[in-house]
Formats: sequence, structure tokens, C-alpha cells
Amino acid sequence: MNVITTVLSALAAFGAWFAAVFVKDFMKHKDNLEDNSWVKVTSIGFVTNFFDTLGIGSFAPTTALLRAFKQVHDRVIPGTLNVSCTLPVIVEAFIFIKVIQVEIVTLISMIAAATIGAWIGAGIVSKLPEKKVQITMGIALFITAFLMFAGQMKWMPGGGEAIGLTGGKLIIGIIVNFILGALMTAGIGLYAPCMALVYMLGMSPKVAFPIMMGSCAFLMPVASVKFVKEGAYDRRASMGITLGGIVGVIIAAYIVKSLPLNALRWIVIGVILYTSVTLIKSATNTKNSEIFDEN
Repeated sequence: MNVITTVLSALAAFGAWFAAVFVKDFMKHKDNLEDNSWVKVTSIGFVTNFFDTLGIGSFAPTTALLRAFKQVHDRVIPGTLNVSCTLPVIVEAFIFIKVIQVEIVTLISMIAAATIGAWIGAGIVSKLPEKKVQITMGIALFITAFLMFAGQMKWMPGGGEAIGLTGGKLIIGIIVNFILGALMTAGIGLYAPCMALVYMLGMSPKVAFPIMMGSCAFLMPVASVKFVKEGAYDRRASMGITLGGIVGVIIAAYIVKSLPLNALRWIVIGVILYTSVTLIKSATNTKNSEIFDEN
């Protein structure tokens, strides 16, 4: 069994472990689910994970849509993002790790670093009060929007031809991906900063896909199990987004494959900035307002 097969087998085991924990918790509380809309959360999952597969990223758009349609309490958005996107991202990782060549030491070491970072980060984020979550996510979304804007303006390096890292560059990649893994549990999507990291270290832009999707696919089950055990997530929203997301990933990867996404990226940047402002405004409001209403 070659190394890639071993990696994918390990990923399948992580996915099965997470799915078992998630489904068990969902069934335990199936008669006491949140009062939100199956149709809305499943549709959100389909749309955001569809475009996630094409490289847009899912965390920031999902946050924006959940708040716009008033589907989830702000306090549990980080846990909901991680739990709901875990299985769709694992499906993405299987697709991209198999078809895009990347040097195996670079792939495994950066994935491991992100996973360890997520394990540490999830234990902290799952216990944060709502106002701190709102401020953290508001800042996180602003950073995400800036990175996407920098990409659109061609401010970031365009990458090189390398498919792996060695020496000091590998050490930098490991350290930064560890930090990105920890930050992802607070709602900062890993795709944009990881793609920027890959470009800056001189690797091929294509290599970003197996690295960032592989990192997310391994770190998210680890982080998400912590959120599930703490009960720090929305169960109905997470299940709906998961189901819609898996369908979206498969259609994007095998049927659509590519779309002209430049205009969409500008729209997403605007939506993310708006959501960032509303989160910070909610956190600094003297009244402890909630975004969740009856549906």
C-alpha cells in the first residue's frame, strides 16, 4: 500500500470516527433540535460547499448566510462551521489528494501541524462566551476578506513550480499551518491563508488544493468532536449543511468542475465585510442581542 493510499485510509478512519460521534449525538437529541429551517440550512450547505470545492472557501460565506437568514446563535457559529463542513471537506480531500501530485513529506507534515493546532484551538473556542466569539469571528472575517481582496488585486505572490518544501521553508510551512489550524476553530477559514502561504513559499498554485483541503479534512474531525462533546454547535443546522454540502461537493467536482468566479469573489468579499461589521457591532452593543429568531 503506497503512502497516498495510507493517507486516504487514515482520512477515512478519521471521517468514520467523527461521523459516529456526530450521528450518535444527533440521534440522542433528535427530539429536542433547534427551531431553524431544514430547507434553509441544507440549501446553505449545498451552495457554500459547491463553491468551496471550486476554491471560494466555505466558512465565511456560511457564516454570512446563517446570520442573514437568522438560523444559528452567534455563540455556536464556530462549532457549527467545523461540525457541518467536516464530511463535505473530507470528500473534497479524497478527490484532490488523489489527482494532484504533492511531495509526501510536505503534505503529511503540514496536515499534522494543522490537526494538532485545531485540537488545541477547539478546546479553547468551545468554551468562549458569545461576545468573545462575536469579536473573534468579526476580526476573523475581516482578515479573510482582506486576504481574498489581496488575491483579487494580485498583491500576493503567484507561486512557483515546486510541489514540495525542504529545510527552512518546510519549517515555516509547518509552523504557520499549525497556527492556521488553531485559528480555524475560531471561524477563520484555512483556505485563503493556506493558499497565500503556499504561494509565498514558492509552490505551484495547484498544490494548494491537496494541502489546504487535506489539512482541513484531518483537523476538522479532531476539532469537531470536541465541539460535539461540549455541545457547542447547532445540531439541526450542522446536519442540514452536511447533507447539502456533500451533494454540492460531488456536483462541483464531477459535473461542473469550473466556473468564472471573479465576479462572485467580489460579491463574497462584500458580504464577508458586512457580516464582520455586524458581528463586532453585536458584541459591542450594550444590549446582549441575539441573531436567532423564530423561523
